[in-house]
Amino acid sequence: MDYAKKSLNLFSPSSLSNFSPRPRPFRVINSDRSIKKGIMADGLRDLLNKTMDAFHVSCIAGLVLDEDGTGVDTEDFFQTLKDSTVLMVLEKGEKWTLQQISRSESHVGERKTKHRKDLAKLTLDFYKNHPKEFIGCLNVQMTLYGMYSMSYDLQCYHAKRMLREALRWTLFSMQATGHILLGTSCYMQHLIDEDEKAEAQLAACEHMNKPLQAIQWKKTAADHKN
Repeated sequence: MDYAKKSLNLFSPSSLSNFSPRPRPFRVINSDRSIKKGIMADGLRDLLNKTMDAFHVSCIAGLVLDEDGTGVDTEDFFQTLKDSTVLMVLEKGEKWTLQQISRSESHVGERKTKHRKDLAKLTLDFYKNHPKEFIGCLNVQMTLYGMYSMSYDLQCYHAKRMLREALRWTLFSMQATGHILLGTSCYMQHLIDEDEKAEAQLAACEHMNKPLQAIQWKKTAADHKN
């Protein structure tokens, strides 16, 4: 029973009122980013009070995120921030500005770009010689190792011209196919006629040979009788 009472006392209103959130770390900077300080706070009001003491200001006009200038105005939104979030404190008349890249950082980026070596680069350029063109033209350019370059320009015709060329090639293909079929049929008909002619000649020869064989057989029979 005593253990149960102690467990219930943990959830009593007086115990819950004594509970306080854990302080979290934040990085706070001024409007020109010349001063940066780390502050531990358990809530938005606590952070504002400690920021006023750390930066020696009597009034804070606003507290925003350094990355994009989002205002931190409510406790609910403040509790969603991650630890070590960079916040900017603004006094009266000050505004959030985007951080400018320093010259040294830009030089580092330029050096990285210079040291980069491209193995292959492909460029596709689609253009039209006239606004009324249906398809247009395509230019393909390839560069290898930054030294060897080759390009090909594919010139496309107008839609009517392309259709006319397609019909012309179709007509030519049909005519060629017709000539081939006509020549093949004539050749096959010639072969059939030659075959039929040979069979007719063979049949005529056989028909003429039958009477001659009968006469020779009769003559041979008469010789045997004599």
